[in-house]
Amino acid sequence: MAGEIRVIPLEGIPELEEGDDLGALLAAAAERTGGVEPGDVVVVAQKAVSKVEGRVVSLDDVEPSDRARQLTGPDGDPRHVEVILRETKEVVRSRPPLVITETHHGFVCASAGVDASNAKGAGTLVLLPVDPDASARRLRERLHELTGVWLAVVVSDSFGRAWRQGTTDVALGVAGFSPLRDLRGTPDAAGRELHTTQIAVADELAGAAELVLGKARQVPAALVRGVHLDGDGSAQELLMPRERDLFR
Repeated sequence: MAGEIRVIPLEGIPELEEGDDLGALLAAAAERTGGVEPGDVVVVAQKAVSKVEGRVVSLDDVEPSDRARQLTGPDGDPRHVEVILRETKEVVRSRPPLVITETHHGFVCASAGVDASNAKGAGTLVLLPVDPDASARRLRERLHELTGVWLAVVVSDSFGRAWRQGTTDVALGVAGFSPLRDLRGTPDAAGRELHTTQIAVADELAGAAELVLGKARQVPAALVRGVHLDGDGSAQELLMPRERDLFR
């Protein structure tokens, strides 16, 4: 699938505002690194996508519900929790101020992906894109228009994991490749048939890119080069089916 790979930070992207042409900014940043090549993957942080799509909320405009007040810890802000609940399909677990939810997209994560870090100043929150796969497709089409090259695109975000400490970036949206590499039915190195193995390629790309992204350095995107990708698909394929989710 890959020999040597490179992960190239896309630097020099300014603070983003609603309506900015993110594709043009990414293309210009890639040009400063020497340009894009066929087969490159553009991994872009969710917050960059959310900001240009206007997915930013001011707490001054939020009236907390009784449910939000119940889920807020003694030092928390019920308005913040109210925004989380509005982005939530189901509250999976809660231990104030921590809330684990299933979002309307089907992602199970902390705080429905609602985040105050790298937001637009104090009292503002950034939400996940409404449709991260559609966001990835739009970026892919815009980058092709500007560069003449069909690139793969990943919209990424940091998620915790049920079995592990710490966070790593995962794919919320993908375009231009299949996010899963299905090895079921193929032999391993000893010739035994694999029955369950599927590789979350899109998540691996997101995690690799995160090594050069800078939450404090305003580096919201990277190129990953040298990975052979094929197929087409949606990040929805990465979601664990409810009937196989042993945590619920």
